[in-house]
Amino acid sequence: MKSTTLLTVFLSFSVPLCVAQVSSHTPTVFQKSPSQGSAKSTLLFSGKPVVRVNSAILTDVDLVREEYAIFPYAKQHNGIPKELEKQIRDGALQMIIFEELVYQEALRGKMTVAPSKLQAAEAEFRKQFATPAEYNAFLQNDFHGSTPLLREKIRRSLLIEAYLKLQVQDKSVVTAAEIRAYYDKNAARFHHPEAFTFQTISILPPAKATAEQLKEARTRAENALRQAKGTKTADDFGLLAEKLSDDDYRVMMGQHKPVGVDELAPQVVKALLAMHPNDVSDLLQVEQAYTIVRLQAHTPAGQTRFAEVRTQLQKELQQARSNQVQAALDKKLRQNAKVEEL
Repeated sequence: MKSTTLLTVFLSFSVPLCVAQVSSHTPTVFQKSPSQGSAKSTLLFSGKPVVRVNSAILTDVDLVREEYAIFPYAKQHNGIPKELEKQIRDGALQMIIFEELVYQEALRGKMTVAPSKLQAAEAEFRKQFATPAEYNAFLQNDFHGSTPLLREKIRRSLLIEAYLKLQVQDKSVVTAAEIRAYYDKNAARFHHPEAFTFQTISILPPAKATAEQLKEARTRAENALRQAKGTKTADDFGLLAEKLSDDDYRVMMGQHKPVGVDELAPQVVKALLAMHPNDVSDLLQVEQAYTIVRLQAHTPAGQTRFAEVRTQLQKELQQARSNQVQAALDKKLRQNAKVEEL
């Protein structure tokens, strides 16, 4: 569970697609409509009812907005990829049902939003629009030009956030003692093997290369080596990798994350062990491929210190607890609820 400002509510973010539980949740009822800036996307919803939650009717406008929150790359893909449609729709449907149940529970608990907080949230929301005209177009498209209707939706979102803070976030705190206990109990997890961090330039001949193709690959590799030896920095080497390398790491400037010795070819390990950080290897041949390696770091096998993983562990353990608490809340809210897909 994470606390967010209202601005984050309107921005796209990823959430897991599982139905039983979600790793984090921020209400998305005020996210910009996915139709903004895309005429094609306007056909995705029409205000058709999709589910009744007790007495409340949720429409495909709510559903599509949630789908775009789950898959924030929908605009770039001109919609949601066909193979993901059902999975994302199912996840979005469960999320909007959960949101509505939370909202109804907040109302039953007589939770309120201070006028000053509502006013501040509305002002923050408007900041995401580049011009007043853009804001007015959104207001007209999604709320029939009604500022009170938008304000009511903002109030709803703030109530959902407030309820989830009390019932999920505040109940998912992990103490320093719990984090340390987990580290001590799972010591094996934090043992790391000997590893190397490096960049590569690789020349790869075709799978069934002819003698002429193999000769051409060797010539290219030797030319790449001459240039690589002349590089002074990681950026220099990386730019060369982007230009000359045939492997997929070229799009990351040849950069590899730490790789264990057991994952590397013996000849590569032998070369790396003889190098110092920032050294560039000679030409290394692995089967028919040629590789040039720039060493960045050599990490001996050992135990990762608690101080190095404490922050990440806290996030991980708190997220796991949040999943459990929120799943339990979802189950509880559904027990006496009437949910009907339309």
